[in-house]
Amino acid sequence: MNRKLRMGMIGGGSGAFIGGVHRIAANIDGLISLHCGAFSSKPEVSKASGEALFLPADKSYTSFEQMIKTEAGLPAEQRMDFVSIVTPNHVHFEPAMMALDHGFHVVIDKPMTFTLDEAKALQQKVKETGLQLLLTHTYSGYPMVKQAKAMVREGKLGKIRKVYVEYPQGWLSSLSEKDGNKQASWRTDPSKSGKAGCMGDIGTHAAHLAEYITGLKIKEVCADINIVVPGRLLDDDGAILLHFDNGASGVLIASQVAVGEENALKIRVYGEKGGLEWRQEEPNTLLVRWSDQPMQVYRTGVGYADPLSSFAAHNTRTPGGHPEGYLEAFANLYRNFALTLQGLQNGQQVSAEALDFPSVDDGVRGMAFIDTVIESGQSTQKWTPFIV
Repeated sequence: MNRKLRMGMIGGGSGAFIGGVHRIAANIDGLISLHCGAFSSKPEVSKASGEALFLPADKSYTSFEQMIKTEAGLPAEQRMDFVSIVTPNHVHFEPAMMALDHGFHVVIDKPMTFTLDEAKALQQKVKETGLQLLLTHTYSGYPMVKQAKAMVREGKLGKIRKVYVEYPQGWLSSLSEKDGNKQASWRTDPSKSGKAGCMGDIGTHAAHLAEYITGLKIKEVCADINIVVPGRLLDDDGAILLHFDNGASGVLIASQVAVGEENALKIRVYGEKGGLEWRQEEPNTLLVRWSDQPMQVYRTGVGYADPLSSFAAHNTRTPGGHPEGYLEAFANLYRNFALTLQGLQNGQQVSAEALDFPSVDDGVRGMAFIDTVIESGQSTQKWTPFIV
């Protein structure tokens, strides 16, 4: 194959935030083109959105069912290669399953599905079909996050003992879902978001980041889950004690009522020999602390005598001092996914660096995290086992 991959999009039409982010990210490296879309459950909005994106009229579909069935019936050289699902949570499972059944790879937003049972069914379908699924846990795409993971994997910090991860936001400090805020409306609606609000939306990001960097798995949780804003139907704040499978302990804090905060995701990991710290709002910097020497500051794109890991280098785009942020991290996920698909289609061996993107297995753990945290928050028992 010597061409761009063709992407079909489900959701992400006029007025949607994340659809535009996906399209920008997919386009940055020139490996993917937007081929078709079913951009809204409202046919007129889908058609108008496709027109605004300069798609041919016959490539703007009125439903995801129509898109998948029509594209599957086209010759291989004319049909889409994968679908990107950027809908609210309750419209993830059905199009993902249908796409896989028709031979299409899948990109899907987190949390992966509406329920854990759906996640497990999707995991089984991916295994049966042998197709690829990318789960867009954006923060795993940052070069310094990959550097942190590599340092832990190489044992530079020693055995991990403690993990602190926090994700404060302030955008839901008032009942904005009642004031016409579209993004707030579906995220706080149990019929669309599922059983969790804040913990499903950003708590899953924090949990994934902790497991991704450390290579550990959460074993038990003890959760305090809150609805702070009167009249809200789902949690908007919470704190969780964590036990990991190597004996390490941790703390996870997620809140969407931290007034004035933007997207202040931060993680600190401490081992026997040293610790590290990374902040999403200062993403080019990784701080590494030692007990017997000064703190080290690692920076994206800088050529050190002891070079950064191949995974960090693979996902670095610009020389040091040029900020690489959210869109670039998102694009790294799409690029690695695209390189994997191209390699598989060409019968080539895919590099470990290209294969390093969140998968359906991460999606199942994300849904298990939601179930476990909500169960723990409602329980009088101190610790709740994390069971996938």
